[in-house]
Amino acid sequence: MTSSPNLAIRLSPNALKHVRQGHPWVFDGGIESVRGGRYGDGTGEPGDVAVIFDDRRRFVAVGLWDPRSPIRIKVLHAASPVTVGADLWHDRLAHALAHRWELLGSADTDALRIVHGENDRLPGLVLDLYRTVAVLKLYSAAWVPHLDEVLGVIRSTIWSIDGIVLRLARSVAADPTVREADLADGAVLHGVVPDRLVEFREHGLRFTADVRRGQKTGWFLDQRDNRDRVRALADGATVLDVFCCGGGFSVHAAAGGARHVHSVDRSPHAIDDTVRHLSMNRDVPGVAAVDARQTVGDAFEVMDDLRRAGERYDLVIVDPPSFASRRSDVRGALQAYAALTTRAVELVVPGGTLVQASCSSRVHPDDFTTIVEKAAGRARVHLEVFDRTAQPIDHPVGFPEGRYLKAVFARVNP
Repeated sequence: MTSSPNLAIRLSPNALKHVRQGHPWVFDGGIESVRGGRYGDGTGEPGDVAVIFDDRRRFVAVGLWDPRSPIRIKVLHAASPVTVGADLWHDRLAHALAHRWELLGSADTDALRIVHGENDRLPGLVLDLYRTVAVLKLYSAAWVPHLDEVLGVIRSTIWSIDGIVLRLARSVAADPTVREADLADGAVLHGVVPDRLVEFREHGLRFTADVRRGQKTGWFLDQRDNRDRVRALADGATVLDVFCCGGGFSVHAAAGGARHVHSVDRSPHAIDDTVRHLSMNRDVPGVAAVDARQTVGDAFEVMDDLRRAGERYDLVIVDPPSFASRRSDVRGALQAYAALTTRAVELVVPGGTLVQASCSSRVHPDDFTTIVEKAAGRARVHLEVFDRTAQPIDHPVGFPEGRYLKAVFARVNP
């Protein structure tokens, strides 16, 4: 437990209501007063314990103070007092593991998310496991003073770990607290970790993750179920995988028996990863037989070029990065999704399938489906949506903003 005196917090009525309803964030604008703290003047440092009281001085919640973030308090627990420290971290990790036994016991998948931040009541902290390497990513500098305790809990709870890597969100990497602690993105905090790639399995297929320098923690684990669904739809199909990243969808489609897979990404590194992952799975009959093609280029431009060339596919997958990091970005994000849909449906053969995803929490699933359907209509095709999917079991949803991933599976009809 932190040794500094706690901060006593009073909130606005609206912020107080949200905390009592279980929301894990308190924004700076919702704070009415701050008292106490290590200096006795209401100031605090990242990671200090913030205790929220109501106007009758009754306990409401406790969280971690993050003075340089708009989300000023990351709420850990509400309704009844708890001690912030190793015992709490252990209880939260044990609870998260208990809800993931189905994946932890899988023989053909050994990469998963162990802790999903706020949704596992550890706001601002993510823990992913790639076989025997754990990746701890911090989205808040408030965790830095508690890092040694958290590492001790991880090591004592997950016995099979060979190494632990630290990843930092950009805003956290730039925080003075992190620099003072001499921490760096990609640092090995425990054990031994390969300098470049860690190999893991997903649905029996082999992939690699650059856990020290790659995007997120090295792989987009949240699309695991959707990739398997594509595998089941790909037999005998020609497939276009747009924003292919490391080729997760491409490899699954090939393994499912696709005749041809065309992978597109603007990053040459992503294309290199896709080629490597296809090569790693040549022992799978479908992958060995597939006609694979890769293109480096902007997705919008490549799709336009393919349309003009008369290319058509049985299955088109569009899985772009988030287009809405801020609320003000939502309108532009919806326009971008519509533009992608318009291009994508023109590349699908009649009766073929469109799979389109969004990973922006600010875009509601219903709004996403509506914009995709309307954009298809403007392209003079009808979408028969036969499935709408969300996050897998290791990415639970504990509050509204935690529901970020959504995907539409639709038949494309003239």
